[in-house]
Amino acid sequence: MRAVLAALALWAGAAAADPAIVYSTGGKFDGSFNEAAAAGAARWAADTGVAVAEFEPRDVGQMAQALRRFARDGRDPVAAIGFLQAGALSDVAPAFPDTRFAIIDMVVDAPNVQSFVFREHEGAYVVGVLAAMASESGVIGMVGGMDIPLIRRFGCGYALGARATRPDVEVIVTMTGDTPAAWSDPARGAELARAQIARGADVILQAAGGTGIGVLQAAADAGVLGVGTDSNQNALHPGQVLTSLLKRTDVAVEEAFTAWAPGVRSLGLAEGGMDWARDEHNAALITPEMAAAADAAFAAIAAGEIVVHDSSADGPCPDL
Repeated sequence: MRAVLAALALWAGAAAADPAIVYSTGGKFDGSFNEAAAAGAARWAADTGVAVAEFEPRDVGQMAQALRRFARDGRDPVAAIGFLQAGALSDVAPAFPDTRFAIIDMVVDAPNVQSFVFREHEGAYVVGVLAAMASESGVIGMVGGMDIPLIRRFGCGYALGARATRPDVEVIVTMTGDTPAAWSDPARGAELARAQIARGADVILQAAGGTGIGVLQAAADAGVLGVGTDSNQNALHPGQVLTSLLKRTDVAVEEAFTAWAPGVRSLGLAEGGMDWARDEHNAALITPEMAAAADAAFAAIAAGEIVVHDSSADGPCPDL
């Protein structure tokens, strides 16, 4: 135990030497979750001049192999992107007690693991405010990826923000599937978006990884508004993406490489873990009144004046 505590004391706050990153399924350039994490690794590499080793698994089965190989090669810390890596990391971390690991979007309880989780419901509340104000039909939608509590949390926050702004708004939430394939099926995402549009939805949030690219395409094709997630996706369809809900996996990766510490790190609005994107591609869509309402909600949540229901921890969503 003394040896473990001594190692933790030496590790905590220590910068990376030769880090590595293992992406989730969907690929590094998924335009979403993985790509945001890659941006954080790239910034860290640019700032330090140290290359970051990378691996893009084709499936879940390759994740443990990649984590183990990087640990054997002396890479440290090794960042595992996505909840799908929790099982692999739970097996690998104890076998390499001198290697620091980080996982994003799941908790792995081990003395040499830092777990990053996000309060997605806080950011989703803010974009729900914007969606409700932008909607002309009074119907908004969300297409999620894999049907898991994390994605349900997006939907709950989105609905709560929308209905706090416009009590009569209808919110449609559809999940793509219950396997990892739900993250990488843009054709299915487009199909689900078109079904929501047929029901009157004129603003649709995607929370589906690579599948969400199809959601945004279908929305643009139909002349309605999409809402991006994870990375800034405003530029994919300028003037047709209302905003993007930024899940700052880049911040988590940089923190893991710069000041790793064991335990759980929760990132919400107050910590800079979530935000919404404003740029030249959506400037004409965001009125001053909309920006003011979103900023007010953001500030109130960050200050603790609004506590957004967490459907993962607090029970079923009251508005879904």
